Amino acid sequence: MMNKLILFLTGFIIISAHHSSAQSASPNSLLWEISGKGLKQPSYLFGTIHMICKDDFTLTERTRNKWKNADQVFLELDMDDPKLQLQLMKVMQLPKGTTLKSIFSEEGYLKLDQFFKEKVGMSVAAINGYKPMMVMSLLYQKLLPCKEMASYETEFMSMAKDRKKDILGLESIEAQMLVFDSIPDEQEAALILEMIDDAKKQNNELEKMIDLYKQKDVEALYRFTIESPSSLGNEELFLHSRNRNWIPVMQAALQKGTCFFAVGAAHLGGNEGVISLLRKAGYTVKPVQD
Repeated sequence: MMNKLILFLTGFIIISAHHSSAQSASPNSLLWEISGKGLKQPSYLFGTIHMICKDDFTLTERTRNKWKNADQVFLELDMDDPKLQLQLMKVMQLPKGTTLKSIFSEEGYLKLDQFFKEKVGMSVAAINGYKPMMVMSLLYQKLLPCKEMASYETEFMSMAKDRKKDILGLESIEAQMLVFDSIPDEQEAALILEMIDDAKKQNNELEKMIDLYKQKDVEALYRFTIESPSSLGNEELFLHSRNRNWIPVMQAALQKGTCFFAVGAAHLGGNEGVISLLRKAGYTVKPVQD
């Protein structure tokens, strides 16, 4: 469960219309080649979705080969860091004296507890000392229209273990959690109750996102994300600022050898997306039909 939670948290922010660059980001692709600016060999950028039904999971041989041939592999977080789970549990805890029960109204907490028992199989009291994001992550896992889930991050981690290759991170868990900490707990609580009140709508929205991902349409995924009620008006916080913070890390890595970067697909599109920002930095970024 903890691995699934980490994966969800790296991708919750996942879920443009116009570009000032001469290069177009419109071709549908999840795999992008990075070249130019004196690079001796191209590197690659791949858009993930952090949780997907196992039957919908695909990773082409071309993408696997680009991953295998990379000198360095980056995910959003250094997910093979043995300290990551402990760090996550620490940053997910509510301040002393605050509990979920104190954040929700009495009626809201009872509704949440009943829904939690039905969908997750335990009382929400079991995580009473953790932030609302813990609740939201566990509930979102139950919205997938399948029993067996898959994850691109998990697959890349498995590949890394088999090949004894280290996984690196573009940001720390502390930096990622600052995104959630900037949102008032009461606002997150309201979103959770909205999920419960209209679970069918939430399920439909998740299915739409998965469908866009299967179409490899990173621009549509970006628009879908910023128009989502859970992120409306927060695209700077959820996506753009993080994208900008990643670019110097990516540029430094690119100077050291061939890289494979895998981040949530919603981070690729838009004028402030990773593709556009790399182009503005002088790189050539083009889709790879895989």
